[in-house]
Amino acid sequence: MSIQNNLLELLQTPRFRYKGMSTNIFGLPVFKNYKRNSINSALSRLKKKQYITFEGSCLKLSEGGKRYIARRKARLQLFKSPFNKESSRNLLVIFDIPEVRKAEREWFRFHLKKFDYTMIQRSVWVGPSPLPEEFVKYLKYIKLFDCIKTFKLARDYKFKK
Repeated sequence: MSIQNNLLELLQTPRFRYKGMSTNIFGLPVFKNYKRNSINSALSRLKKKQYITFEGSCLKLSEGGKRYIARRKARLQLFKSPFNKESSRNLLVIFDIPEVRKAEREWFRFHLKKFDYTMIQRSVWVGPSPLPEEFVKYLKYIKLFDCIKTFKLARDYKFKK
């Protein structure tokens, strides 16, 4: 193998990570886990929605794309965890959030992790109770509360490793 090929492989190989994403030596994301057609389709959809533009061989985020990202960031509020690691785990949370609300479902899972909940199944979690009052109010505000059921356990849940 030539030195050129070795350098190209080094640049492509995801040995570095930034914010949980594989990157090359330049800090650019590496999409090795995706098929080329999947990436091309996603780029095509983003271009069709006018979120990105191609200027020669450069890919740029358009003003519409910047506004879309800003709306997504502002859409879902972030909460701090009122619990500590020693909090008793006596609340079972079960949810069925529809696929059309995938972003909200991921946001909800993110906060369950943040509140030190343990996943039993994808939509069944156990952790400290009660859920923070502000958090519950926000769930009602974004109309997600009806998709969630909570059950107080008679005794603490002991996680088996």
